[in-house]
Amino acid sequence: MNKLLFSLLLLLLLPVALLVIITPLDSEKQYTFGLIGIATLFLLGLSKSKKVSVIMVVMSVLTSTRYIYWRATETLHFNSTIEAVLGIGLFVAELYVWVILLLGYLQTTWPLKRTIEPLPDDMSLWPTVDIYVPSYNESLDVVRDTVLAAQCIDYPKEKLKIYLLDDGKRDEFAVFAADAGVGYITRNDNRHAKAGNLNHALTLTKGELICIFDCDHVATRAFLQATVGSFLKEERLALLQTPHYFYSPDPFERNLSAARHVPNEGALFYGPVQQGNDNWNATFFCGSCAVIRRVALEEIGGFAVETVTEDAHTALKMQRLGWNSAFLALPLAAGLATERLGLHVIQRTRWARGMTQIFRVDNPLFGRGLSWPQRLCYLNAMLHFQYGLPRVIFLTAPMAYLLFNQNIIASSASMIFAYMLPHLLMSVYINSRMNGRYRYAFWGEIYETVMAFHLVIPTLLTLISPKHGKFNVTDKGGLLDNGFFDFNIVRPHVIVVVMMLAGIVAGITRAVAHNYFGVDPKVMALNIGWGCFSVLILLAAIAVAKETRQVRKTIRIDVALPAIVHYASGISVRTTTVDMSMGGVKLVTPDDRYQHDVIEEVEILLQSGAVCIPVSLIDATEKVIRLQFGEMPLSRRRELVRVVLARADAWITPPHPKDRPLHSLMGIVRCVFELFYHTWKERKARRRSARVNKGEAA
Repeated sequence: MNKLLFSLLLLLLLPVALLVIITPLDSEKQYTFGLIGIATLFLLGLSKSKKVSVIMVVMSVLTSTRYIYWRATETLHFNSTIEAVLGIGLFVAELYVWVILLLGYLQTTWPLKRTIEPLPDDMSLWPTVDIYVPSYNESLDVVRDTVLAAQCIDYPKEKLKIYLLDDGKRDEFAVFAADAGVGYITRNDNRHAKAGNLNHALTLTKGELICIFDCDHVATRAFLQATVGSFLKEERLALLQTPHYFYSPDPFERNLSAARHVPNEGALFYGPVQQGNDNWNATFFCGSCAVIRRVALEEIGGFAVETVTEDAHTALKMQRLGWNSAFLALPLAAGLATERLGLHVIQRTRWARGMTQIFRVDNPLFGRGLSWPQRLCYLNAMLHFQYGLPRVIFLTAPMAYLLFNQNIIASSASMIFAYMLPHLLMSVYINSRMNGRYRYAFWGEIYETVMAFHLVIPTLLTLISPKHGKFNVTDKGGLLDNGFFDFNIVRPHVIVVVMMLAGIVAGITRAVAHNYFGVDPKVMALNIGWGCFSVLILLAAIAVAKETRQVRKTIRIDVALPAIVHYASGISVRTTTVDMSMGGVKLVTPDDRYQHDVIEEVEILLQSGAVCIPVSLIDATEKVIRLQFGEMPLSRRRELVRVVLARADAWITPPHPKDRPLHSLMGIVRCVFELFYHTWKERKARRRSARVNKGEAA
């Protein structure tokens, strides 16, 4: 009955929606219409109701569709071939953004906030699980703690087997696996890269469920108890994915001070997007931190090998056969983010190529087995990675008028502003309202601008030839002794900034003398404003390339745990940890005994037990003591992993504050200011140092 009423209401409202979209208005009436819409949106925004959010989404969809309709019917008139090429290119880019906006609303408006399904008390009913840790060229220092953390998972030992899948065929890995007491699997070739490695292991193991961790992802003790219950409740559940949480900073967080206080790049995907996918039974497999039912994998012939993103393609294949998927939005494992911007670009380029390959070889819009919401969720993911060319177009479009006097939007500045303002304001406001704890306004532009120029050619080539390219492994765990500016990564950004600044100067000159140059000062002002925004975003993207030093081999994690300091004299004193890493610990200074007594061990206390670790003093103050862990056997290191990385609540963090778009924009301005300020300070310091050295030499 409810569906019938909804269908009738939809039929009644469709003509109204059509009128809203296609009714032409002059600039004054369009301004009035847009301002009324914006005011209504802000008034509705005072309510926290989910139904109100849906109404606001509908308003945004209608307003944006009205803008696109106006652009298509009123503004595509050109005076030359070059204007037509540039103008139609800009319109196609806007059309792309409109499609992504609509698909994004579909994904994120109805997130499914799944909870943990408890396991039965009778452990004999629990399924057997094989944990795979695939590796190729990563160092043992990266892989070791992942394997040890897997051994700390709370699950019946007779039902759990752990395998190190070494595609690098390294003797030290075989020795480590034997010492740790886990399985070691290798193969004669590296065919199909990671997917081939996993498929080879499938033929040699027997667990009912397969749990996969990339070699840098350390699991918490609760991982299986939080995920396996869903497979017992739902027989057709093939996949349960959990978020990829990173305990090391990514290039944005390391190189931009403002980025340390905003949700990271992946937060939106591993929040509202995957929860929205889950609502439509379209959760993506992300290659790690997931559990998969073996029967489902065997039914599709194993992990997909046709593309370089075997993870998403594998999920798509299972869903085509009617298997279900789920997403549990709890960080139950954590890994290392890409350390440098260059590595970040390589990784994201592989993702873009892989999703483009799937679009070509197994397009979700075609073929059997998927519902339309599933098809659209996958389509959005694949189209998302085509943002390179549209983003470049948006960044450079103002130059057409500023430098070359090419009018690529055939309309007055007043009409453009009247139609564009409601479209942009509503989309920014609603996305901030719905996803503001996961992605702050304007930061998406930074993330995409960094990558845009690097994605254009790979995605276009892959669209033409989907077999183009190969699987690239992302290096993890590297160090950087000295900071540097990675000019090679941002060379195209710098070139565009220089050209845009030249265009802005030329535009201001022509606007001031508009009678002489015969230009409309309002159109010029619109393009100058657009150009200034492009420069701001480009400079913020360039700032990410200013790499900072990374000299710590292990990442410090803020955690307050009770501890006991054991002195050589036999005296023990209670205190609390401030932060910990796999290399050492910082403690609250309990007293001044450290000044005349040697600290031999520190004991970390947990509800599940305690671990005692040999230490040596690095330094101490009245407030904190810094201790370095000494050499320890594998069994002791496993206990340390359990304390530092594998605690059930290790990665549970408070949510970010709600987004404030203007505050977010000012954070980006701050990043640009710091780029120039810090560069000036460094050059000043180098000149001073050079003068000192010259004086000493004299």
